[in-house]
Amino acid sequence: MKVLQRYFAVSILQAVAFVLVAFLALISFMDLTGELPDVGKDGYEIQHAFLYVLMLVPGHVYEVMPVAALIGTIYTMAQFANSSEFTIMRASSMSTQMAAAMLFRIGVVLVLVTFVFGELITPRTAPWAEKLKLSAQGASVSQQFKSGMWTKDVVRNDGVKGDITGSRFFNVSEFRPDGRLVDVKLYEFDNDFRMRSLITAKTGVFEGDNKWRLEEVTETVFSNSAAAAAQTQGTFGQETSTVTTRKLESMTLASEITPKILSVSSADPERMSANELAVYTRHLAENRQETDRFKIAFWKKLIDPFAIFVLMALALPFAYLHTRSGGVSLKIFIGIMIGVSFILINTLFSHLGLLSTWPAFITAVAPSLLFLLLALGALWWVERH
Repeated sequence: MKVLQRYFAVSILQAVAFVLVAFLALISFMDLTGELPDVGKDGYEIQHAFLYVLMLVPGHVYEVMPVAALIGTIYTMAQFANSSEFTIMRASSMSTQMAAAMLFRIGVVLVLVTFVFGELITPRTAPWAEKLKLSAQGASVSQQFKSGMWTKDVVRNDGVKGDITGSRFFNVSEFRPDGRLVDVKLYEFDNDFRMRSLITAKTGVFEGDNKWRLEEVTETVFSNSAAAAAQTQGTFGQETSTVTTRKLESMTLASEITPKILSVSSADPERMSANELAVYTRHLAENRQETDRFKIAFWKKLIDPFAIFVLMALALPFAYLHTRSGGVSLKIFIGIMIGVSFILINTLFSHLGLLSTWPAFITAVAPSLLFLLLALGALWWVERH
């Protein structure tokens, strides 16, 4: 049985690798074609475009691995059926359960590879790709937005600890690839939504330990008298008794906002790791902001690689179909259609999850469950015909 397992593994992994390379070449060509209109503008040259597309490849590995596993396994199973090898294996007492177990072991390898690309490699190469492109164009992340980058923070009575005493809105005109902030505005409100202060700074640098050093600072503090505060209690109005403005060369700001949170706030959730999604979702929840999109992305990040097991199980029935049921080319075409259907249904459920009140976990796992039922039904059918 070890010899048979090795034969299965070598045949399937070779086919999956071939399909994966073919998909990556096609997607990279399409990415490069999309970059060509920007080549020659603002210092963005063809070598930058090639390097940018190359850095996106690990993310594409994570995206297409399940479909590559499906098509590669279907090709191998169809070849076994076409040469009657699978019939000989079954005659030698190999049951469907044994074949499924061998596919499962091979799937474990593919799932681990997918997790490595999705959790360790892509979260690093995707930001590098964006930084490379922005640096070559002399731009910054926040310049993609007309009013700069906005995010929300909470104000506590002891830095980043203690009770919440208000909220703070960050506005950054430029978030440079090196993590430096340019033209920073901080709007602080108390728990009754009255503005307490406005801080502007020319630049900001993260010093670690949840602390920012702001340079060339202007701080405007709005003070309310006790009588004025009582008059406006429970309203959004504000009676200001005094306004104090001071200029500082620098100041230290304690904040839960970090460069990592700023970078992921403008990033595509599909290119973030599960850990980054968990951290950012928690930050949004603490600031009472919408989290559904990131919760769905988090669960999809964990569940989608396991769809490889489902799709490989769906490929197993093709080993029972003999040549009269269609040649290898037809079976590969059917595999491509199944893979495309899986991608479309997966995307459809993601959008349905945003539009409905479905739990994020159900939204992420539903497509795999549907195709698992299809695989079990197909295996039941081929064993009885």
